[in-house]
Amino acid sequence: MSENGDGKNAAGGLFRSRSVLGLMGMVVLVGMGEHMAERFLPLYLQELAPEATAVLAIGLLAGMDDLLSALYSFPGGYISDRLGTKRALLVFNAVSMIGYGVVIAVPRWWAVLLGAALFISWTALSLPATMDLLSKAVPKNRRAMGVSVLSLVRRLPKMLGPVAGGACIAIWGVAAGVRVAFACALALAIAAAVLQQVMIKDDADDRREPEPNPLRLWREMPVSLRNLLFSDILIRFCERIPDAFVVIWAVKVINRPVSEFAFGWLSALENITAVLVYIPVAYMADRFGKKPFVLMTFVFFTLFPLALMHAHSLAPLTAVFVLRGLKEFGEPTRKALIMDLAPEGRKASMFGLYYLVRDVLVAFAAFGGALLWGISPELNLQVAFAFGVIGTLLFAWRGKDA
Repeated sequence: MSENGDGKNAAGGLFRSRSVLGLMGMVVLVGMGEHMAERFLPLYLQELAPEATAVLAIGLLAGMDDLLSALYSFPGGYISDRLGTKRALLVFNAVSMIGYGVVIAVPRWWAVLLGAALFISWTALSLPATMDLLSKAVPKNRRAMGVSVLSLVRRLPKMLGPVAGGACIAIWGVAAGVRVAFACALALAIAAAVLQQVMIKDDADDRREPEPNPLRLWREMPVSLRNLLFSDILIRFCERIPDAFVVIWAVKVINRPVSEFAFGWLSALENITAVLVYIPVAYMADRFGKKPFVLMTFVFFTLFPLALMHAHSLAPLTAVFVLRGLKEFGEPTRKALIMDLAPEGRKASMFGLYYLVRDVLVAFAAFGGALLWGISPELNLQVAFAFGVIGTLLFAWRGKDA
C-alpha cells in the first residue's frame, strides 16, 4: 500500500486490502437490513400491543437501545481479542440473525423486545472488532482515512434502508411489511456472514489472551488514552444535555419558530456537512497529526449550544446546523486516535472499555438535561456549553497525539 500520494490515492489505497473490502461490504449488507427493519419497530409494536402497553414497550425499546449499546461495547472487544476479528464478527452476525428470527417467527410485542435485545447489539458489539481490523489492515498514517471511509460507508445503508423498509410497509401494510423487512434483514445478514468469511483475513493465530476484568484492563489503559476519554465524556455531556430538546427549541421556543418540515431540512443539512468534511479532514489528520483535528471537533461541539441559544429564526438556525454538522469534523480521527493510543494486542478490548465507560456515564446526561430544561431552556444550553469548554480545555492541555 502506498504511503504517499494525494487524498484520492490515500483513500483508494484502502481498497487494495481484501479484508477492508470485506469489512465495507459487510457493513453495507448488515446496515441495510438493520435500517430497513429497526427504524419501523415502534409502528410494529403499536400494531401488536394494546395502546397503553405499546407506549411502555416503545419506551423500553428506546431505553434498551441506549443502555445495551453501552454495555455491549466491552464484551464486543473481549470476544474480538479472544476469537480474532473474523470469528468474532461471525458470532456477532449470528446473534443478530437469531434476533431477526425471533421477531419473524413470534408476532408478539414481548418477542419484539427479546429479539431487539439481540439484533440491536450488532453495532456496539462489532465496533471494537471493526476498529481492530482497520488498525491491522491499514498503516498508522492511513488510519484516520480508513475510519472516515468506513463512516461514509455506514451512512449509505442509513439513507437507503428506511426507504426500502418504507416500501415494504407501503406494499404489505405495517404488520406484514415489517416482518418482510426483517426477513430481508435476515437474508442480508446471512450474505454478510458469507462475505466476511470469504474476504476477511483470519487473525486468530495473532490474538492475545484478553483481560476479562474491565477493572484490571483499566489499569492497562495508557494515561494519554484516559485523558482523551475524560475529555470525550465532558464533550458528550455537552452534546447530550440539549440533544433531545433541539427540535423543541427550533419548532416551539424561539421567537420565530420553524416548521417541522424545515427542521427536517436543517437535519439533512447537518448530515450533508458531516459527509463533506470526512475525507479532507482525514487526509490532513494522517499527514499533520490527529490532536489538532480532534481538538477542533471538540470546539465545534462546544460552540453548538451557545450558537443555538442565540438563533431565533430560520437564517441563523441554518448556520447553527452547519456548525452542528462540523461536530463530525474529526470524529473518525478521534476513533483512529483511540486505536493509535491503545496498546498492541489489546486494541479491541481497550476500544470496548473506552466506549463502555463513556456511554454509561453519558447516559445520565439526558436525565440531567431534562431537569435543566424544566428550569429554563437557556440554562440547559448554558450548562451544556460549560461542559464543552471544560472538556475542550482539558484535551488542549493534557491530550496527546500518537
